[in-house]
Amino acid sequence: MTAPTQAPPRKTSPAPVPAPPSGGAPLRPPVDGRRRVLHWLAGGSVLLALAASSAIGLDLPTLVAGGEDVANLLGRMVPPELSDPARIATLALDTVLMAFLGTVLATLLSVPLAFLAARTTTPHPAVAAVARGIITFCRAVPDLVFAVLFVRALGLGVLPGVLALALHSVGMLGKLFADAIEGADEGPREAVRAVGVGRVRELLNGVVPQVVPAWVSAFVYRVDINLRTSVVLGFVGAGGIGFALQDALRGLVYPKAMGIVLVILVLVAGMELLSVAIRRPLLAPRNPRYGRDRAVRLAVGGAAAVLLVVSFVRLGIDPLALVTSVPDLLAVAGRTFPPDLTTLGPALWAALLQTLAIGLSATGIGVVLSLPLGLLAARNVAPHPLVYGAARTAILVVRAIPELILAVVFVAAVGLGPVAGAVALGIGSIGFLGKLVADAVEEIPAGPAEAVRSVGGGWWKVLCSAVLPQAMPGIVGSGLYLLDVNIRTSTILGIVGAGGVGFLLFEAVRTLHFQVAGGIVLLVFVVVLLIERLSGWIRAQLS
Repeated sequence: MTAPTQAPPRKTSPAPVPAPPSGGAPLRPPVDGRRRVLHWLAGGSVLLALAASSAIGLDLPTLVAGGEDVANLLGRMVPPELSDPARIATLALDTVLMAFLGTVLATLLSVPLAFLAARTTTPHPAVAAVARGIITFCRAVPDLVFAVLFVRALGLGVLPGVLALALHSVGMLGKLFADAIEGADEGPREAVRAVGVGRVRELLNGVVPQVVPAWVSAFVYRVDINLRTSVVLGFVGAGGIGFALQDALRGLVYPKAMGIVLVILVLVAGMELLSVAIRRPLLAPRNPRYGRDRAVRLAVGGAAAVLLVVSFVRLGIDPLALVTSVPDLLAVAGRTFPPDLTTLGPALWAALLQTLAIGLSATGIGVVLSLPLGLLAARNVAPHPLVYGAARTAILVVRAIPELILAVVFVAAVGLGPVAGAVALGIGSIGFLGKLVADAVEEIPAGPAEAVRSVGGGWWKVLCSAVLPQAMPGIVGSGLYLLDVNIRTSTILGIVGAGGVGFLLFEAVRTLHFQVAGGIVLLVFVVVLLIERLSGWIRAQLS
Protein backbone atom coordinates (compact mmCIF):
# COMPACT_ATOMS: atom_id res chain seq x y z
CA MET A 1 0.00 0.00 0.00
CA THR A 2 1.37 3.43 -0.95
CA ALA A 3 0.79 6.74 0.79
CA PRO A 4 -1.77 9.15 -0.80
CA THR A 5 -0.24 11.50 -3.30
CA GLN A 6 -2.33 14.47 -2.18
CA ALA A 7 -3.39 15.30 1.35
CA PRO A 8 -6.96 16.38 2.08
CA PRO A 9 -7.48 20.14 2.17
CA ARG A 10 -6.46 21.98 5.34
CA LYS A 11 -4.85 18.89 6.84
CA THR A 12 -1.25 18.05 7.34
CA SER A 13 0.07 15.08 5.44
CA PRO A 14 0.81 12.10 7.65
CA ALA A 15 4.41 11.34 8.42
CA PRO A 16 5.89 8.84 5.97
CA VAL A 17 5.89 5.28 7.28
CA PRO A 18 9.38 3.75 6.95
CA ALA A 19 9.72 0.64 4.83
CA PRO A 20 11.29 -2.46 6.28
CA PRO A 21 14.92 -3.12 5.31
CA SER A 22 14.00 -6.19 3.25
CA GLY A 23 11.00 -4.67 1.50
CA GLY A 24 7.39 -5.79 1.82
CA ALA A 25 4.75 -4.20 4.06
CA PRO A 26 5.68 -0.94 5.81
CA LEU A 27 6.50 -0.94 9.51
CA ARG A 28 3.84 0.40 11.90
CA PRO A 29 4.83 3.13 14.36
CA PRO A 30 5.98 1.75 17.72
CA VAL A 31 3.35 1.58 20.45
CA ASP A 32 3.97 3.52 23.68
CA GLY A 33 3.81 0.60 26.09
CA ARG A 34 3.99 2.74 29.21
CA ARG A 35 1.05 4.89 28.13
CA ARG A 36 -0.96 1.77 27.32
CA VAL A 37 -0.23 0.33 30.78
CA LEU A 38 -1.31 3.63 32.35
CA HIS A 39 -4.61 3.63 30.46
CA TRP A 40 -5.44 0.04 31.33
CA LEU A 41 -4.38 0.56 34.92
CA ALA A 42 -6.48 3.69 35.33
CA GLY A 43 -9.58 2.06 33.91
CA GLY A 44 -9.15 -1.15 35.86
CA SER A 45 -8.47 0.71 39.10
CA VAL A 46 -11.63 2.79 38.81
CA LEU A 47 -13.74 -0.30 38.17
CA LEU A 48 -12.15 -2.22 41.06
CA ALA A 49 -12.59 0.70 43.47
CA LEU A 50 -16.25 1.15 42.49
CA ALA A 51 -16.95 -2.58 42.80
CA ALA A 52 -15.24 -2.73 46.20
CA SER A 53 -17.15 0.31 47.46
CA SER A 54 -20.44 -1.20 46.32
CA ALA A 55 -19.60 -4.50 48.02
CA ILE A 56 -19.21 -2.87 51.45
CA GLY A 57 -22.14 -0.45 51.03
CA LEU A 58 -20.07 2.69 50.57
CA ASP A 59 -21.83 5.24 48.38
CA LEU A 60 -22.34 9.00 48.19
CA PRO A 61 -25.43 9.18 50.48
CA THR A 62 -23.56 7.11 53.07
CA LEU A 63 -20.57 9.45 52.85
CA VAL A 64 -22.79 12.53 53.29
CA ALA A 65 -24.59 11.03 56.28
CA GLY A 66 -21.29 9.86 57.74
CA GLY A 67 -19.82 13.34 57.35
CA GLU A 68 -22.68 14.78 59.39
CA ASP A 69 -22.19 12.15 62.09
CA VAL A 70 -18.46 12.84 62.27
CA ALA A 71 -19.11 16.60 62.48
CA ASN A 72 -21.47 16.00 65.40
CA LEU A 73 -18.88 13.82 67.13
CA LEU A 74 -16.16 16.41 66.65
CA GLY A 75 -18.50 19.00 68.11
CA ARG A 76 -18.74 16.87 71.25
CA MET A 77 -14.92 16.70 71.42
CA VAL A 78 -14.35 20.44 71.78
CA PRO A 79 -13.03 22.13 73.72
CA PRO A 80 -10.24 19.58 74.26
CA GLU A 81 -9.03 18.97 77.80
CA LEU A 82 -6.19 17.20 79.60
CA SER A 83 -7.37 16.13 83.03
CA ASP A 84 -4.02 14.61 84.05
CA PRO A 85 -1.22 16.39 82.15
CA ALA A 86 1.57 14.70 84.12
CA ARG A 87 0.34 11.19 83.25
CA ILE A 88 -0.22 12.12 79.60
CA ALA A 89 3.28 13.61 79.40
CA THR A 90 4.75 10.44 80.89
CA LEU A 91 2.90 8.23 78.43
CA ALA A 92 3.94 10.49 75.56
CA LEU A 93 7.60 10.18 76.62
CA ASP A 94 7.21 6.39 76.84
CA THR A 95 5.77 6.38 73.33
CA VAL A 96 8.77 8.27 71.92
CA LEU A 97 11.24 5.99 73.72
CA MET A 98 9.39 2.88 72.52
CA ALA A 99 9.65 4.09 68.93
CA PHE A 100 13.37 4.82 69.28
CA LEU A 101 14.24 1.59 71.09
CA GLY A 102 12.20 -0.52 68.67
CA THR A 103 14.03 1.04 65.73
CA VAL A 104 17.45 0.44 67.33
CA LEU A 105 16.63 -3.23 67.88
CA ALA A 106 15.33 -3.49 64.31
CA THR A 107 18.60 -2.03 63.04
CA LEU A 108 20.64 -4.59 64.98
CA LEU A 109 18.55 -7.38 63.45
CA SER A 110 18.48 -5.87 59.95
CA VAL A 111 22.22 -5.38 59.42
CA PRO A 112 23.20 -9.09 59.38
CA LEU A 113 20.01 -9.99 57.50
CA ALA A 114 20.83 -7.35 54.88
CA PHE A 115 24.32 -8.74 54.29
CA LEU A 116 22.84 -12.23 53.92
CA ALA A 117 20.07 -11.00 51.61
CA ALA A 118 22.16 -8.78 49.32
CA ARG A 119 23.25 -10.55 46.14
CA THR A 120 26.75 -9.06 46.33
CA THR A 121 27.52 -10.23 49.89
CA THR A 122 25.44 -13.35 50.51
CA PRO A 123 27.40 -16.60 50.91
CA HIS A 124 24.90 -18.52 48.76
CA PRO A 125 21.74 -17.77 46.72
CA ALA A 126 19.72 -20.10 48.97
CA VAL A 127 20.79 -18.09 52.01
CA ALA A 128 19.77 -14.88 50.22
CA ALA A 129 16.35 -16.36 49.44
CA VAL A 130 15.79 -17.32 53.09
CA ALA A 131 16.93 -13.90 54.33
CA ARG A 132 14.69 -12.12 51.81
CA GLY A 133 11.81 -14.34 52.90
CA ILE A 134 12.28 -13.36 56.54
CA ILE A 135 12.41 -9.69 55.63
CA THR A 136 9.27 -9.98 53.48
CA PHE A 137 7.40 -11.83 56.24
CA CYS A 138 8.24 -9.11 58.78
CA ARG A 139 7.03 -6.44 56.36
CA ALA A 140 3.84 -8.29 55.38
CA VAL A 141 2.55 -8.97 58.90
CA PRO A 142 1.26 -5.72 60.48
CA ASP A 143 2.96 -4.53 63.66
CA LEU A 144 -0.30 -4.58 65.59
CA VAL A 145 -0.64 -8.29 64.80
CA PHE A 146 2.80 -8.90 66.28
CA ALA A 147 1.79 -6.80 69.29
CA VAL A 148 -1.38 -8.85 69.90
CA LEU A 149 0.60 -12.10 69.89
CA PHE A 150 3.45 -10.70 72.01
CA VAL A 151 1.08 -9.32 74.63
CA ARG A 152 -0.42 -12.79 74.93
CA ALA A 153 3.09 -14.27 75.34
CA LEU A 154 4.65 -11.69 77.68
CA GLY A 155 1.70 -9.91 79.29
CA LEU A 156 0.71 -6.25 79.25
CA GLY A 157 3.45 -3.63 79.12
CA VAL A 158 5.90 -1.82 76.89
CA LEU A 159 8.20 -4.79 76.15
CA PRO A 160 5.72 -6.48 73.76
CA GLY A 161 5.22 -3.15 72.02
CA VAL A 162 8.95 -2.56 71.59
CA LEU A 163 9.49 -6.07 70.23
CA ALA A 164 6.52 -5.74 67.86
CA LEU A 165 7.89 -2.46 66.50
CA ALA A 166 11.33 -4.00 66.11
CA LEU A 167 10.19 -7.12 64.28
CA HIS A 168 7.91 -5.28 61.86
CA SER A 169 10.57 -2.62 61.20
CA VAL A 170 12.97 -5.34 60.04
CA GLY A 171 10.74 -5.68 57.00
CA MET A 172 11.53 -2.14 55.86
CA LEU A 173 15.04 -1.61 57.19
CA GLY A 174 16.28 -5.02 56.06
CA LYS A 175 15.12 -4.35 52.50
CA LEU A 176 16.54 -0.81 52.37
CA PHE A 177 19.84 -1.90 53.93
CA ALA A 178 20.19 -4.80 51.46
CA ASP A 179 19.38 -2.52 48.51
CA ALA A 180 22.05 -0.06 49.69
CA ILE A 181 24.61 -2.88 49.93
CA GLU A 182 23.82 -4.07 46.41
CA GLY A 183 24.21 -0.52 45.12
CA ALA A 184 27.64 -0.02 46.71
CA ASP A 185 30.68 0.48 44.48
CA GLU A 186 32.79 -2.66 44.12
CA GLY A 187 36.05 -0.68 43.78
CA PRO A 188 36.77 -0.06 47.49
CA ARG A 189 35.85 -3.65 48.32
CA GLU A 190 38.26 -5.01 45.70
CA ALA A 191 41.00 -2.73 46.99
CA VAL A 192 40.50 -4.02 50.55
CA ARG A 193 40.42 -7.61 49.30
CA ALA A 194 43.70 -7.07 47.44
CA VAL A 195 45.63 -6.56 50.70
CA GLY A 196 44.62 -10.02 51.90
CA VAL A 197 42.16 -9.26 54.71
CA GLY A 198 39.39 -11.66 55.71
CA ARG A 199 35.79 -11.48 54.55
CA VAL A 200 34.55 -9.66 57.66
CA ARG A 201 37.20 -6.94 57.32
CA GLU A 202 36.41 -6.74 53.63
CA LEU A 203 32.77 -5.95 54.37
CA LEU A 204 33.53 -3.60 57.27
CA ASN A 205 36.13 -1.55 55.39
CA GLY A 206 34.92 -1.84 51.80
CA VAL A 207 31.13 -1.79 52.06
CA VAL A 208 29.96 -0.32 55.37
CA PRO A 209 31.49 3.19 54.90
CA GLN A 210 29.61 3.51 51.60
CA VAL A 211 26.19 2.46 52.91
CA VAL A 212 26.17 4.19 56.31
CA PRO A 213 24.57 7.43 54.97
CA ALA A 214 21.70 5.47 53.42
CA TRP A 215 21.31 3.44 56.60
CA VAL A 216 21.21 6.54 58.77
CA SER A 217 18.56 8.11 56.56
CA ALA A 218 16.45 4.94 56.71
CA PHE A 219 16.87 4.74 60.49
CA VAL A 220 15.71 8.31 61.07
CA TYR A 221 12.75 7.84 58.73
CA ARG A 222 11.79 4.61 60.48
CA VAL A 223 11.81 6.29 63.90
CA ASP A 224 9.31 8.77 62.46
CA ILE A 225 7.09 5.91 61.22
CA ASN A 226 7.38 3.94 64.46
CA LEU A 227 6.29 6.93 66.50
CA ARG A 228 3.02 6.98 64.55
CA THR A 229 2.65 3.25 65.11
CA SER A 230 3.55 3.23 68.78
CA VAL A 231 0.73 5.63 69.68
CA VAL A 232 -1.82 2.91 68.92
CA LEU A 233 -0.07 -0.06 70.51
CA GLY A 234 -1.87 0.73 73.75
CA PHE A 235 -5.10 -0.39 72.07
CA VAL A 236 -3.91 -3.99 72.54
CA GLY A 237 -2.18 -3.43 75.87
CA ALA A 238 1.35 -2.87 74.54
CA GLY A 239 1.99 0.43 76.33
CA GLY A 240 2.24 4.03 75.23
CA ILE A 241 -0.17 6.93 74.99
CA GLY A 242 -2.62 4.83 72.97
CA PHE A 243 -3.78 3.18 76.18
CA ALA A 244 -4.93 6.54 77.59
CA LEU A 245 -6.66 7.39 74.32
CA GLN A 246 -8.50 4.07 74.22
CA ASP A 247 -9.55 4.55 77.85
CA ALA A 248 -11.00 7.99 77.07
CA LEU A 249 -12.87 6.75 74.00
CA ARG A 250 -14.30 3.73 75.79
CA GLY A 251 -15.49 5.99 78.59
CA LEU A 252 -17.05 8.38 76.02
CA VAL A 253 -14.96 11.22 77.49
CA TYR A 254 -14.55 12.84 74.08
CA PRO A 255 -12.97 16.17 75.14
CA LYS A 256 -10.23 14.21 76.92
CA ALA A 257 -9.76 12.05 73.81
CA MET A 258 -9.38 15.16 71.66
CA GLY A 259 -6.78 16.54 74.06
CA ILE A 260 -4.75 13.33 73.75
CA VAL A 261 -5.07 13.42 69.95
CA LEU A 262 -3.65 16.96 69.96
CA VAL A 263 -0.72 15.76 72.08
CA ILE A 264 -0.12 12.99 69.54
CA LEU A 265 -0.27 15.57 66.74
CA VAL A 266 2.37 17.71 68.44
CA LEU A 267 4.55 14.63 69.05
CA VAL A 268 4.47 13.45 65.45
CA ALA A 269 4.93 16.94 63.98
CA GLY A 270 7.85 17.56 66.31
CA MET A 271 9.45 14.25 65.34
CA GLU A 272 9.12 15.05 61.64
CA LEU A 273 10.78 18.43 62.08
CA LEU A 274 13.51 16.85 64.20
CA SER A 275 14.17 14.15 61.61
CA VAL A 276 14.55 16.80 58.91
CA ALA A 277 16.91 18.78 61.13
CA ILE A 278 19.02 15.67 61.81
CA ARG A 279 19.18 14.38 58.24
CA ARG A 280 20.30 17.73 56.82
CA PRO A 281 23.62 18.13 58.70
CA LEU A 282 24.35 14.39 58.68
CA LEU A 283 23.66 13.60 55.05
CA ALA A 284 23.58 16.84 53.06
CA PRO A 285 25.42 19.70 54.82
CA ARG A 286 25.16 22.97 52.92
CA ASN A 287 28.78 24.02 53.51
CA PRO A 288 30.69 20.77 54.09
CA ARG A 289 33.58 21.03 56.51
CA TYR A 290 35.31 17.89 57.66
CA GLY A 291 35.93 18.97 61.27
CA ARG A 292 32.51 20.45 61.87
CA ASP A 293 30.63 17.64 60.13
CA ARG A 294 32.56 15.05 62.10
CA ALA A 295 31.75 16.89 65.34
CA VAL A 296 28.05 16.97 64.42
CA ARG A 297 28.04 13.26 63.68
CA LEU A 298 29.82 12.46 66.93
CA ALA A 299 27.37 14.64 68.87
CA VAL A 300 24.35 12.98 67.27
CA GLY A 301 25.84 9.53 67.83
CA GLY A 302 26.57 10.33 71.47
CA ALA A 303 23.04 11.67 71.98
CA ALA A 304 21.61 8.49 70.43
CA ALA A 305 23.70 6.32 72.79
CA VAL A 306 22.52 8.29 75.81
CA LEU A 307 18.92 8.09 74.62
CA LEU A 308 19.28 4.33 74.24
CA VAL A 309 20.35 3.99 77.88
CA VAL A 310 17.55 6.31 78.98
CA SER A 311 15.05 4.22 77.03
CA PHE A 312 15.96 1.02 78.87
CA VAL A 313 15.93 2.76 82.26
CA ARG A 314 12.76 4.80 81.76
CA LEU A 315 10.75 1.97 80.23
CA GLY A 316 11.94 -0.44 82.91
CA ILE A 317 13.21 -3.01 80.39
CA ASP A 318 16.05 -5.28 81.42
CA PRO A 319 18.31 -5.71 78.35
CA LEU A 320 18.54 -9.39 79.21
CA ALA A 321 14.76 -9.61 78.85
CA LEU A 322 15.23 -9.14 75.11
CA VAL A 323 16.97 -12.52 75.11
CA THR A 324 15.08 -14.31 77.89
CA SER A 325 11.72 -13.44 76.29
CA VAL A 326 12.59 -15.28 73.07
CA PRO A 327 11.52 -18.73 74.36
CA ASP A 328 8.10 -17.34 75.36
CA LEU A 329 7.69 -15.72 71.95
CA LEU A 330 8.71 -18.91 70.17
CA ALA A 331 6.30 -20.89 72.34
CA VAL A 332 3.37 -18.70 71.27
CA ALA A 333 4.55 -18.78 67.67
CA GLY A 334 4.76 -22.56 67.84
CA ARG A 335 1.17 -22.77 69.01
CA THR A 336 0.03 -21.14 65.76
CA PHE A 337 1.20 -24.22 63.80
CA PRO A 338 -0.25 -25.91 61.94
CA PRO A 339 -2.38 -22.96 60.76
CA ASP A 340 -6.12 -23.66 60.88
CA LEU A 341 -8.09 -22.39 57.89
CA THR A 342 -11.19 -24.52 58.39
CA THR A 343 -12.65 -23.74 61.84
CA LEU A 344 -14.05 -20.33 60.87
CA GLY A 345 -15.37 -21.68 57.57
CA PRO A 346 -16.93 -19.19 55.11
CA ALA A 347 -16.68 -16.39 57.70
CA LEU A 348 -12.90 -16.26 57.25
CA TRP A 349 -13.07 -15.89 53.48
CA ALA A 350 -15.88 -13.33 53.71
CA ALA A 351 -13.79 -11.30 56.16
CA LEU A 352 -10.74 -11.56 53.88
CA LEU A 353 -12.73 -10.29 50.89
CA GLN A 354 -14.05 -7.49 53.07
CA THR A 355 -10.48 -6.58 54.00
CA LEU A 356 -9.53 -6.39 50.31
CA ALA A 357 -12.63 -4.29 49.58
CA ILE A 358 -11.74 -1.89 52.40
CA GLY A 359 -8.21 -1.51 51.06
CA LEU A 360 -9.36 -0.92 47.48
CA SER A 361 -12.08 1.56 48.48
CA ALA A 362 -9.73 3.44 50.78
CA THR A 363 -7.13 3.68 48.03
CA GLY A 364 -9.73 5.10 45.64
CA ILE A 365 -10.78 7.70 48.22
CA GLY A 366 -7.16 8.49 48.97
CA VAL A 367 -6.24 9.03 45.33
CA VAL A 368 -9.22 11.33 44.69
CA LEU A 369 -8.46 13.46 47.75
CA SER A 370 -4.65 13.33 47.63
CA LEU A 371 -4.02 14.22 44.00
CA PRO A 372 -5.24 17.86 44.12
CA LEU A 373 -3.80 18.41 47.60
CA GLY A 374 -0.46 16.91 46.60
CA LEU A 375 -0.27 19.10 43.49
CA LEU A 376 -0.92 22.23 45.56
CA ALA A 377 1.73 21.07 48.06
CA ALA A 378 4.41 21.00 45.33
CA ARG A 379 6.51 24.14 45.40
CA ASN A 380 6.84 24.28 41.60
CA VAL A 381 3.07 24.00 41.03
CA ALA A 382 1.39 25.85 43.90
CA PRO A 383 -0.04 29.16 42.60
CA HIS A 384 0.92 31.03 45.79
CA PRO A 385 3.23 30.42 48.79
CA LEU A 386 0.23 30.59 51.14
CA VAL A 387 -1.50 27.82 49.17
CA TYR A 388 1.69 25.76 49.33
CA GLY A 389 2.00 26.27 53.10
CA ALA A 390 -1.66 25.44 53.73
CA ALA A 391 -1.48 22.25 51.63
CA ARG A 392 1.72 21.08 53.33
CA THR A 393 0.21 21.79 56.75
CA ALA A 394 -2.93 19.80 55.91
CA ILE A 395 -0.82 16.84 54.79
CA LEU A 396 1.26 17.02 57.97
CA VAL A 397 -1.82 17.14 60.21
CA VAL A 398 -3.39 14.11 58.54
CA ARG A 399 -0.11 12.18 58.63
CA ALA A 400 0.16 12.84 62.34
CA ILE A 401 -3.04 10.95 63.16
CA PRO A 402 -2.68 7.15 62.83
CA GLU A 403 -5.32 5.37 60.75
CA LEU A 404 -6.45 3.26 63.68
CA ILE A 405 -7.34 6.39 65.65
CA LEU A 406 -9.32 7.69 62.67
CA ALA A 407 -11.06 4.31 62.52
CA VAL A 408 -12.00 4.59 66.20
CA VAL A 409 -13.49 8.03 65.56
CA PHE A 410 -15.47 6.89 62.52
CA VAL A 411 -16.72 3.76 64.29
CA ALA A 412 -17.93 5.96 67.15
CA ALA A 413 -19.62 8.31 64.65
CA VAL A 414 -21.15 5.99 62.04
CA GLY A 415 -21.15 2.63 63.80
CA LEU A 416 -19.39 -0.69 63.39
CA GLY A 417 -18.58 -2.04 59.96
CA PRO A 418 -16.34 -1.75 56.90
CA VAL A 419 -17.66 1.68 55.86
CA ALA A 420 -16.02 3.28 58.89
CA GLY A 421 -12.79 1.44 58.14
CA ALA A 422 -12.73 2.39 54.45
CA VAL A 423 -13.43 6.07 55.06
CA ALA A 424 -10.93 6.30 57.93
CA LEU A 425 -8.24 4.59 55.88
CA GLY A 426 -9.05 6.73 52.84
CA ILE A 427 -8.68 9.95 54.79
CA GLY A 428 -5.52 8.67 56.42
CA SER A 429 -4.15 8.02 52.93
CA ILE A 430 -4.13 11.77 52.26
CA GLY A 431 -1.12 12.26 54.47
CA PHE A 432 0.78 9.39 52.89
CA LEU A 433 -0.04 9.77 49.20
CA GLY A 434 -0.29 13.58 49.30
CA LYS A 435 3.34 13.83 50.37
CA LEU A 436 4.49 11.31 47.76
CA VAL A 437 2.61 13.18 45.01
CA ALA A 438 4.09 16.51 46.08
CA ASP A 439 7.61 15.07 46.18
CA ALA A 440 7.19 13.40 42.78
CA VAL A 441 5.99 16.65 41.18
CA GLU A 442 8.82 18.68 42.72
CA GLU A 443 11.39 16.29 41.22
CA ILE A 444 10.30 16.65 37.57
CA PRO A 445 12.50 18.67 35.17
CA ALA A 446 11.51 22.33 34.92
CA GLY A 447 12.19 22.63 31.16
CA PRO A 448 8.79 21.53 29.76
CA ALA A 449 6.88 23.80 32.16
CA GLU A 450 9.06 26.78 31.22
CA ALA A 451 8.49 26.02 27.54
CA VAL A 452 4.72 26.09 27.99
CA ARG A 453 4.93 29.38 29.92
CA SER A 454 7.12 30.90 27.22
CA VAL A 455 4.34 30.52 24.65
CA GLY A 456 1.75 32.10 26.96
CA GLY A 457 0.39 29.02 28.69
CA GLY A 458 -1.38 29.69 31.99
CA TRP A 459 -1.36 27.70 35.23
CA TRP A 460 -3.86 25.09 34.02
CA LYS A 461 -2.05 24.65 30.72
CA VAL A 462 1.28 24.15 32.46
CA LEU A 463 -0.28 21.65 34.86
CA CYS A 464 -2.03 19.58 32.20
CA SER A 465 0.57 19.78 29.42
CA ALA A 466 3.88 19.77 31.27
CA VAL A 467 3.52 18.69 34.91
CA LEU A 468 1.07 15.78 34.92
CA PRO A 469 2.52 13.94 31.88
CA GLN A 470 5.95 13.89 33.51
CA ALA A 471 4.80 13.13 37.04
CA MET A 472 2.10 10.58 36.22
CA PRO A 473 4.32 7.45 36.23
CA GLY A 474 5.65 8.41 39.67
CA ILE A 475 2.15 9.20 40.91
CA VAL A 476 0.83 5.86 39.65
CA GLY A 477 3.72 4.05 41.33
CA SER A 478 2.95 5.84 44.58
CA GLY A 479 -0.72 4.92 44.25
CA LEU A 480 0.21 1.26 43.83
CA TYR A 481 2.41 1.46 46.89
CA LEU A 482 -0.50 3.05 48.76
CA LEU A 483 -2.68 0.09 47.79
CA ASP A 484 -0.05 -2.25 49.20
CA VAL A 485 0.05 -0.28 52.47
CA ASN A 486 -3.75 -0.01 52.72
CA ILE A 487 -4.29 -3.74 52.26
CA ARG A 488 -1.80 -4.32 55.07
CA THR A 489 -3.42 -1.73 57.33
CA SER A 490 -6.97 -2.86 56.61
CA THR A 491 -6.16 -6.25 58.15
CA ILE A 492 -6.02 -4.70 61.63
CA LEU A 493 -8.96 -2.27 61.52
CA GLY A 494 -11.30 -4.98 62.74
CA ILE A 495 -9.62 -4.76 66.14
CA VAL A 496 -11.66 -1.59 66.75
CA GLY A 497 -14.76 -2.85 64.91
CA ALA A 498 -14.02 -1.36 61.49
CA GLY A 499 -14.45 -4.55 59.46
CA GLY A 500 -12.12 -7.10 57.93
CA VAL A 501 -10.17 -10.02 59.34
CA GLY A 502 -8.71 -7.99 62.22
CA PHE A 503 -11.71 -8.73 64.44
CA LEU A 504 -11.44 -12.48 63.80
CA LEU A 505 -7.71 -12.37 64.51
CA PHE A 506 -8.13 -10.46 67.75
CA GLU A 507 -10.88 -12.82 68.90
CA ALA A 508 -8.81 -15.90 68.01
CA VAL A 509 -5.89 -14.66 70.16
CA ARG A 510 -8.17 -13.53 72.99
CA THR A 511 -9.85 -16.93 73.15
CA LEU A 512 -6.50 -18.78 72.82
CA HIS A 513 -7.32 -20.29 69.41
CA PHE A 514 -3.75 -19.78 68.24
CA GLN A 515 -3.94 -22.14 65.27
CA VAL A 516 -6.86 -20.11 63.92
CA ALA A 517 -4.80 -16.98 64.47
CA GLY A 518 -1.93 -18.65 62.61
CA GLY A 519 -4.23 -19.36 59.67
CA ILE A 520 -5.36 -15.72 59.54
CA VAL A 521 -1.76 -14.46 59.73
CA LEU A 522 -0.79 -16.87 56.93
CA LEU A 523 -3.62 -15.57 54.73
CA VAL A 524 -2.64 -11.96 55.45
CA PHE A 525 0.96 -12.76 54.53
CA VAL A 526 0.00 -14.43 51.24
CA VAL A 527 -2.40 -11.66 50.21
CA VAL A 528 0.06 -8.87 51.03
CA LEU A 529 2.87 -10.73 49.27
CA LEU A 530 0.77 -11.15 46.10
CA ILE A 531 -0.27 -7.48 46.15
CA GLU A 532 3.35 -6.45 46.65
CA ARG A 533 4.54 -8.60 43.74
CA LEU A 534 1.77 -7.32 41.46
CA SER A 535 2.50 -3.71 42.38
CA GLY A 536 6.21 -4.25 41.78
CA TRP A 537 5.55 -5.75 38.35
CA ILE A 538 3.30 -2.85 37.33
CA ARG A 539 5.84 -0.30 38.59
CA ALA A 540 8.50 -2.06 36.54
CA GLN A 541 6.36 -1.67 33.40
CA LEU A 542 6.13 2.08 34.06
CA SER A 543 9.84 2.63 34.67
